[in-house]
Amino acid sequence: MGLYYGYYVIFGIFMLISWLVGNTLKRRFAEYSKISLRNGMSGRDVAEKMLHDNGIYDVKIESVQGKLSDHYNPLNKTVNLSPEVYNGRNIAAAAVASHECGHAVQHAKAYSFLKMRSALVPVVSFTSGIMQWILLAGIIFVNTFPQLLLIGIILFATTTLFSFITLPVEFDASRRALAWLNNSGLTSGQEHSKAANALNWAASTYVVAALASLATLLYYIWIFMGRRN
Repeated sequence: MGLYYGYYVIFGIFMLISWLVGNTLKRRFAEYSKISLRNGMSGRDVAEKMLHDNGIYDVKIESVQGKLSDHYNPLNKTVNLSPEVYNGRNIAAAAVASHECGHAVQHAKAYSFLKMRSALVPVVSFTSGIMQWILLAGIIFVNTFPQLLLIGIILFATTTLFSFITLPVEFDASRRALAWLNNSGLTSGQEHSKAANALNWAASTYVVAALASLATLLYYIWIFMGRRN
């Protein structure tokens, strides 16, 4: 049980941090969703304008179900916005819509970190299905068959790498979004600072996830290095 204790401690700590960040993010978006844009544009309008201002006309803007389910899909070139963002005419909707379009701009400009992240997607999708079982078996047989845990560590390292490559992708998308919002005049003054605050809290969720992945990876490495020969 001692081997599992450290894992549960790490898991518990980062679950708490993730919960705190997630709750703050939800509160900020709820608050900023009540602040209307002066020009009355919807999230879809904002997305379309940002794409066109960047010379992008081959990306579709679609509404998808779910709360905070917004994402850009580079495979079919779609900016997918949740109903609240797609139809919303407020600061939160403008911030999210422009952020997702920031990913579309990255794609159009062949942003290196986005290319690396996209290349890792099939690898991470494959490893995530078998990784936990290999790690579990590796811990059980760490003193008789340590190579199994090493394989699990290598697989887990790919997910950790994916988490850290995601960070510059997300921060750069927010940077592009905020620069465009400011230069286009869609947000200014307190509006702009609130949009920035919303995107910063959204980015914090990725930071927490990356740190949690790194801490867990180091824990598995510690088990491997401390095994009895």
